[in-house]
Amino acid sequence: MSSPLPKDANVSFEFFPPKTEKMEESLWACIERLAPLKPQYVSVTYGAGGSTRERTHATVTRIRRETNLEPAAHLTCVGATRDEIDAIARQYWADGIRHIVALRGDPVDGIETAYVPHPGGYAYGEDLVKGLKAIADFEISVAAYPEVHPQAKSAEADLDNLKRKIDAGATRAITQSFFDVDVFLNFVDRARQAGITVPIVPGILPVTNFKRIQEFSGQTGTSVPQWMADLFAGLDDDPETRKLVAASVAAEQCRVLYANGIKDFHFYTLNRADLTYAICHILGVRPNVQK
Repeated sequence: MSSPLPKDANVSFEFFPPKTEKMEESLWACIERLAPLKPQYVSVTYGAGGSTRERTHATVTRIRRETNLEPAAHLTCVGATRDEIDAIARQYWADGIRHIVALRGDPVDGIETAYVPHPGGYAYGEDLVKGLKAIADFEISVAAYPEVHPQAKSAEADLDNLKRKIDAGATRAITQSFFDVDVFLNFVDRARQAGITVPIVPGILPVTNFKRIQEFSGQTGTSVPQWMADLFAGLDDDPETRKLVAASVAAEQCRVLYANGIKDFHFYTLNRADLTYAICHILGVRPNVQK
């Protein structure tokens, strides 16, 4: 029996700031393709060690200036003092950016092997949330880890950390990508039992390069089900079929989540619109549909 088309799903999209002129063209083609879907907001990532700070700011402010989309800027604790981060936040507020995705951040590749708080900086995500709230009444989203942050001492410690970020003023948690729907649903149950009541939005990553996802998932502690490996087997040299399989896998993931009461979805677009657009269509999120 087929389920009816969702009528009330909400979506948001994540982009990364472009490094070259050609990548900038690709990003804006992606934004223009997805904008008619009227996402709740679109976020722009921030490189390790603040390596993309200026590009992130330029991208976010251009979205604010040239589109009707609601931009959210990623901001991390890495590689900056409190004064530097506060200045960035004040500039965002002055530029009309009202939503921050506040993250601890990752160690700088090739420089640090483990996260070390910056001297004079915000030590952790919780501290960053408090600092941002002291500057202005930002809407703040934070990260959540259905399969536990790789550096967390335990699942309970990880949940406690998430709750501290919420208690500090965050209004939404966006999860790391996952592929087993039960992993997400079990995590939400545990979070609710721990007293976390804010929306927990699943992070959806459409997979086009399965080998790369296996490598990435190994680093982030994300489990990749065997059935997924089986689906992508034999498609290394067949990108078109890979895209079709990727769209069907992510769409099914979203449909099952929706059937379990999840209405909000955050897509890691990798600055490519086609898969995300197709999955949104299957979710009932389409241009010119009133919300």
